[in-house]
Amino acid sequence: MGLFNKIFLGTIVSFYFFPIGFTFLPPSINTKMLLAIFGCLVFLLDNFKLSELKFSYNLLVSTIIAGFFSVICLYAADFNHTNDYSYATYIISFFVWLGGAYAVAWFFRFFYGEFSFRQLTFYLIAVCVTQCFLSLAIDNFHAFKMIVDSVFLQGQEFLGKVDRLYGIGASLDNAGVRFSIVLIMAANLLIHDKAVKANTKQYFLILLSFFIIGIIGNMISRTTVIGAGIGFVYLIFYSDIFNKIIYYHSFKRALIFLIVVVFIVGFAVYIYNTSLEYRLSIRFAFEGFFNWYEVGVWRTSSTDKLNAEMWIWPTTREEWLIGTGIFGNFVYSTDIGYCRFILYCGLIGFSTFASLFIYNSFAFMIKVPQYRVLFLILGALSFIIWLKVATDIFFVFALFYCIDSFSTSEDAQQELEVLDENSI
Repeated sequence: MGLFNKIFLGTIVSFYFFPIGFTFLPPSINTKMLLAIFGCLVFLLDNFKLSELKFSYNLLVSTIIAGFFSVICLYAADFNHTNDYSYATYIISFFVWLGGAYAVAWFFRFFYGEFSFRQLTFYLIAVCVTQCFLSLAIDNFHAFKMIVDSVFLQGQEFLGKVDRLYGIGASLDNAGVRFSIVLIMAANLLIHDKAVKANTKQYFLILLSFFIIGIIGNMISRTTVIGAGIGFVYLIFYSDIFNKIIYYHSFKRALIFLIVVVFIVGFAVYIYNTSLEYRLSIRFAFEGFFNWYEVGVWRTSSTDKLNAEMWIWPTTREEWLIGTGIFGNFVYSTDIGYCRFILYCGLIGFSTFASLFIYNSFAFMIKVPQYRVLFLILGALSFIIWLKVATDIFFVFALFYCIDSFSTSEDAQQELEVLDENSI
């Protein structure tokens, strides 16, 4: 496939994974919604005979859970006499993500004839690396920043006020969560995809990208450290260094890993000591580690604020059960996901919401057993990020529902066999 087509497809993936608005469109319209509209249209065209439509059982259960959660949130708002429907419309957001994911899958099938996990991960890695370099370009070249800000709408005024790096749709905790997901998916590919492990060039590029996203992504959002840490431990734990016998290919991959680490660390040390601006960015990105090394205590300004000010809980039994019906406008002055969800719809609503990600995680673990660790980690990631921010990761599960080889367990096993054959 030509370079232009790859750039176009990468842009589509970025517009889905990092939704962004345009200055020439109403603020309520973003790329995710546009892709969802296109996805619904091509879905209807692909399934013109509605009588022959087939629905995934797992997706049907997920839809029921999302719908039930929306009903609970609607009741919470009504019970508490508020007009805050932030998550009462979650079922709409659920279908928007599904529609957008179907559009992404359609474009992959149009260019490649299929939509596979490996292809998706390749493009997500490329998009995240591009976002990292775009953020540096926006920060360093004023003319480029003006062009980006004149075309895209992403709260630039606030980002400039708090002096944070941003790409095109990639900023703050939302970017950090997405970077974390891609880092975990990249680690999974390096561990389990035998075709990638047998291809030295691909292995090197993915590993190099892992560290680029881990470092620059952390400058954009320190939430990235979650995925970087999990992904790094994932790589080490499933490496061959714990085996009694180390084969040549394992030794070669270990050497590549060492070369990449030495290069990245060496370059980071160089720019840390030669550029004040990058020194401040690196210290911000890894503030906890610097404090641990210099003071002996792992802490950051954001975690201090979270621990000191943001653990805010309901005060009555009714609020614990059904919440206060208030989520938006930062009323309770807390970013913590657990607090915001429980304050909004109580333990009843939060437990329903949490069950959506538990179910999706285990459903894919059963359907695609060769990637079961990945899905277990992604399920756990939902609960980890709620310690810091109120968001969810259904957008990545929506993509998984569209992957051809994940449609049935038999297809997934067939893909695994193809990977084995390609690696011989």
